[in-house]
Amino acid sequence: MIKNAIEIKNLKKIYDNKFEALKSIDLDIPKGSFYGLLGPNGAGKTTTIGAISGLVNYDIGSISIMGHDNKSDYRIARKLIGLSPQELNFDVFFPIRKVLEFQAGYYGLSFNESKERTEIMLEQFGLTEKRNNTCRELSGGMKRRLQIAKALIHNPEILILDEPTAGVDIELRYMLWDFLKKINNEGKTILLTTHYIEEAEQLCDRIAIIDNGNIITNDKTKNLTGKNGNTQIVIDCENIEKDNIIKNFNFKINNNQIIVDTEAPNKTLPNVVEQLNNSNIIINNIEIKKSTLEQVFLKLTSNYASDK
Repeated sequence: MIKNAIEIKNLKKIYDNKFEALKSIDLDIPKGSFYGLLGPNGAGKTTTIGAISGLVNYDIGSISIMGHDNKSDYRIARKLIGLSPQELNFDVFFPIRKVLEFQAGYYGLSFNESKERTEIMLEQFGLTEKRNNTCRELSGGMKRRLQIAKALIHNPEILILDEPTAGVDIELRYMLWDFLKKINNEGKTILLTTHYIEEAEQLCDRIAIIDNGNIITNDKTKNLTGKNGNTQIVIDCENIEKDNIIKNFNFKINNNQIIVDTEAPNKTLPNVVEQLNNSNIIINNIEIKKSTLEQVFLKLTSNYASDK
């Protein structure tokens, strides 16, 4: 049984014999996962996606797609992938139903199968009424829907999304989120790159962060914020008369708030509350503030840059 949908081993890409876009990266993307690949501009995300999908020739290493080498078994490997690139790429002279039918034909679907899949995608993405319109007549949000519909027209095992919600409104973004969660729950493997860190935090069960051509971390999403973040317990109090009221924890007092830094808030909180009660401190409210993935991302990428 295949465990990983995508396996990348020792992948290196050098442009113009001098610029290392990818520096011997390793990455395993489990089958059925919703996987995020995050990084600053120029970090190597698009090069990695291009290498996976066959659009970029890499210099060293190997890539396996559902057990198929994407060089020696490239016909099979590429049929297993649907790619929605960041840049829109439509033939503006054809109605969108033809755009989808042609795309299906490129992947070997028969005439009838192409028509059937096209109708399914048009309905799924709310484009049925626009089926006879050309791409230039669509709004920005509709073009983004069509882009993803093209990627899914042949019902691939793996969907790769490069900035899928760039420039779309909030309503469409949440609609796409719901749809992507649905197809992921049905078993489709999704690889996402996005500059909306909240999007990755909401959707991805696992995330790798790439910077300067290196994978600097790769973990479950919840672990990234837990290991690299900073959780604070914020307690609104009365009767704070001294600054040594809590022992064995790092804390500070800001007006009528006691702010405790902790890596294990569920264990720290009962101890802190007990100490405050023993000091006759009146507690009005308690709030636990955990680091967001965005804060962790900025911390890790800035630390990596400073190390260089």
